[in-house]
Parts: sequence; C-alpha cells; structure tokens
Amino acid sequence: MQVNEMSDATSVDDDPQADMYPTRSEAGEAEPFVRRDPVVHSLNQERWDGPLGEDMLSLYERDGFLWFEGFFSHERVQPFFDELSAMAADAELMESDGIIADPDTGELRSVFGMHRISEYFSELTRDPRILGMVRQLLGGDVYIHQSRINDKYGFKGSGFEWHSDFETWHSEDGMPRMRALSASLLLTDNNEFNGPLMLIPGSHQYFVPSAGETPEGNWKDSLKDQRSGVPDQHTLRKLATKGGIQAPKGGPGSLLLFECNTLHASNKNMSPWPRSNLFFVYNSVDNTPVDPYCGNNPRPGFLAERTTFDPLTMAPNSHLPWAAKL
Repeated sequence: MQVNEMSDATSVDDDPQADMYPTRSEAGEAEPFVRRDPVVHSLNQERWDGPLGEDMLSLYERDGFLWFEGFFSHERVQPFFDELSAMAADAELMESDGIIADPDTGELRSVFGMHRISEYFSELTRDPRILGMVRQLLGGDVYIHQSRINDKYGFKGSGFEWHSDFETWHSEDGMPRMRALSASLLLTDNNEFNGPLMLIPGSHQYFVPSAGETPEGNWKDSLKDQRSGVPDQHTLRKLATKGGIQAPKGGPGSLLLFECNTLHASNKNMSPWPRSNLFFVYNSVDNTPVDPYCGNNPRPGFLAERTTFDPLTMAPNSHLPWAAKL
C-alpha cells in the first residue's frame, strides 16, 4: 500500500463542489490516501464540552472506535430483542423493502429504519449518555442518517465483507465529508464464536478507493452480499499488519462507537448462539447528503435520510452537567 499525501489538498478544499474522496472509478483502482477531515470535530475549548475526557478522545483519534462493555443493563436492552423477535414473526413486515433476508438461509438479516418503526428505538438515539459523546466527537448537532439491526442466527448467519461505511455513504448516498459515526448496541452476547464485529485500528486515517463503477440499484444486492466498495486484499493486509485486528466482545448492553471510515467486517456465525446488534448512524447537520458521487440515483430513504435533518434533542430527564453546553 502506498499512501498518496495529495499535496494539492488545500486547493481542493477551497472548492465546495469538489469530490474530496474519489472512488469507484471506471479507470480502476487508485492508491489509498490520508483522510482530509479531522477525526474529532470539536475544536478548542469545545473539545472538552462533553462526557469524554482527553484520554478517550485521543484513543478515538488513534484507533477509530471506542468500546464500552456493559454500558447499559441487560434489562434495558431486552425490549429491543423482544421487538426483533416480533418483527421476524410479522409476515407483512418481512416483505417490506427495509427488511433484508440472509442470502443463504432466507432468515432475517437486517431491519432498516428502526428509529422510524419503534418509539423505543427512537428514544435510544437521544439517550443523553450516547448523544453527548456523539455531539462531542462530531462537533455539534446531529441527525440519524441510518438505523438498523443486524442479526445472525445460530449456525446460519452470514458475515459481512471488509468495508468502510463512509466509502459507501459517500459514493452511493452523497455524504460529502467524514463527519459521521455509528453507535452499535449489543443485544446479545458477542463472542469469538458467533461472528463479532472486527475492526482495523487506525484504518480510519486513510481513505481506500474502490475499483469499478457502481451498478445502478447496487443496494438491492449489496445488502445481502457486498461487492462494490470492498477494499483490495493487498491494502487490507497492509493496514491490518500495521494496526492489527480487534473484535470487541461482551454481553448485551455493551456499546461500540466507531468512526465512519474505520474498516470493519464480521465472519459467519458458526456457533449455536445468535448475534444481534443495533446500529444508529449519526451524521452532522452540516454534512447532509448531496447527489451521489457515483452518478447513480440516490438509495431509498430507509438506507439514507435525505429529507429530515432536524437536530436530535436529548431524551427527557437529562440532568448531566455537560448537557446544557451541547
């Protein structure tokens, strides 16, 4: 992997219409290059106006993710898993566009638009403990770009290829800059046997372009078996050799925050135990999507919010001392 420092970054930054992260070119592969955006977006004194101390902010800047084992109690997350079970049994809901079936088994794989389907899920996006960290990291007000549950049944659940979420959101949704992150809440145990999320620490510091143009309507296939936007093996090997691979593991209620450009993947679930994780994607209100950079039509609204960018407000009963500053 060679890293292109892109010495003309200043001139490109001055052009608001420029594509800051070109990818999926007809010409083929391009070399990875250093990201053009900060990792923590709060500046100066605002950097400390939130629940995260300098040690955690520096860790996020270095690795591209933060792990909080046992962030919520088991009792707090049980209703989410109950709702997931009810959804899987709802034949009409299973036929909707926002429900993705496993390509191998036909079982439930993903449910998108969770914050629209469930009030309980919607309230979680505004939990002061999570939203406080998100605002601090992204430097201000945020909205939900996407929400979903990813589910892997025991013995059946397929894996997810290595990818950067931002590469897809940029190319297919038109997200201009790296100013978003995902919050993943574990609804079941995630262990070494049932396909936990794997991340490459430090990989968020580089943008890895993908080869080949994006087929129109690519999302219909990529949600089941992703091919566009998957980094080449040579680059993955270099980044993993440099940063290693980590797979945070823990019980229900544990929380993972990971930067939008951090490379991640997961293996097939070969164990008897299910693996269910809830994801909320937070994006800055100053980073709303434009036309997709791949030149295709935008993906559906359940995959990428394009109409409502109202800033999220803290859930009721917030009394944390830093909340008023946000």
